[in-house]
Amino acid sequence: MREILETTKDVNGLHLHFIPNKKYKTITLVLKLKAPLSRDTITKRALIPYILKQGTKKYPSKQKLQMKLDDLYGASISIDGAKKGENHIISLRLEIANQKFLEDTTTILDEGINLLHEILFDPNVTNQQFEQAIFNREKETLRQKINALKDDKMSYANMRLIDEMCNGEPYQLHVHGYEEDLNKLNEQNLFTYYQQMLKEDSIDLYIQGDLDEAVMERKLSAVFHRDDLEAERMQATKNPKPASVEKTKPREVIETDKIQQAKLHIGYRTNITFQDDAYYALHVFNGLFGGFPSSKLFINVREKNSLAYYAASRMESHKGLLLVFSGIAPDDFEKARDIIREQMTAMKQGDFTENELDETKALISNQLLETLDHPQGTIEFLYQQVLSNKKVEPLAFIEQIKRVTKEEVVAVANKLEEDTLYLLTAEKGDSNE
Repeated sequence: MREILETTKDVNGLHLHFIPNKKYKTITLVLKLKAPLSRDTITKRALIPYILKQGTKKYPSKQKLQMKLDDLYGASISIDGAKKGENHIISLRLEIANQKFLEDTTTILDEGINLLHEILFDPNVTNQQFEQAIFNREKETLRQKINALKDDKMSYANMRLIDEMCNGEPYQLHVHGYEEDLNKLNEQNLFTYYQQMLKEDSIDLYIQGDLDEAVMERKLSAVFHRDDLEAERMQATKNPKPASVEKTKPREVIETDKIQQAKLHIGYRTNITFQDDAYYALHVFNGLFGGFPSSKLFINVREKNSLAYYAASRMESHKGLLLVFSGIAPDDFEKARDIIREQMTAMKQGDFTENELDETKALISNQLLETLDHPQGTIEFLYQQVLSNKKVEPLAFIEQIKRVTKEEVVAVANKLEEDTLYLLTAEKGDSNE
């Protein structure tokens, strides 16, 4: 794999990222809007992607928007929101055929750029408010999403773990928002916030494909611009540092529901984020501990002791958390908890072989190469650098993973502190899922 080249420029109030790549026959454009997590805005930001998907002023319905995408040789678009550390990110993604490989058109890229601009900056609006019928329908869609979360017990348990673990921190906020806040929204006050968002969010625009950089810059800067954007506003949306947390004794929170399979989730503070030099060793630690089917959690909790239907761990790279997930029989709680903790102790004591270390580093390297093999994956990796204010070339990142030593992994393990254990278990005498 060749090194991924990225050129960045600030143009017209946006951060442009050019990624020339001759590998793909498509052009990928991704817009990222970033703002600090806030209870005042999280529900509004959760609803906006639902409405933007429903059409633009020029294509005022989802059907007409889809017809336009079909005309552009089956271009695809997606819009969603996510938490990354203590930022809320709205992403708009457009994938479109490269006109170099089409015989009968020369305007497809220009049309695609204009369409992406229209979706974000020129939605279906009348009299300074979103269309009422669309707003009402999508408000109910989001309400159903919020209410349905409790039916997905694994996601619900993870949400409750974060509620308890990050109580009072911005990261506690629910990415889909809150029903009580949703009830306060209407087509006018949401549009007012949407206008504020376009002025104040930090916006990154990525374009990747087989295109000349000068051509890309000319085309994008001709279409995308924000008026009256103050430098202070751009500074205000720089990445907030994760909230500092006083060290406390680990807590156990146990709740019941009508379920057969209990959910045992444990949250650890890593005290390490993507921008830290120790992050590479943390990545390897996670692979050894619970990131792969060869990891300690999978082998010892699930395979050897048959205590879990699944057992794994993952990192929140920009918040400094490591989360353990397991699905267990309700009666096995204490045994499963103790064996999970034993695996953490083993990692702190260096109870893993050099061969296991090398295998894990190879798995991580292959996983990263696979991610970078896709246009969206490349852009997501590069955006990590925006979120962390740390520049690292993708292949250099992989090289750093390969250089991680056993001593570095043990040192990282000993920085981890168990914060909160959350158990969602069956009500006594209940056996219904």
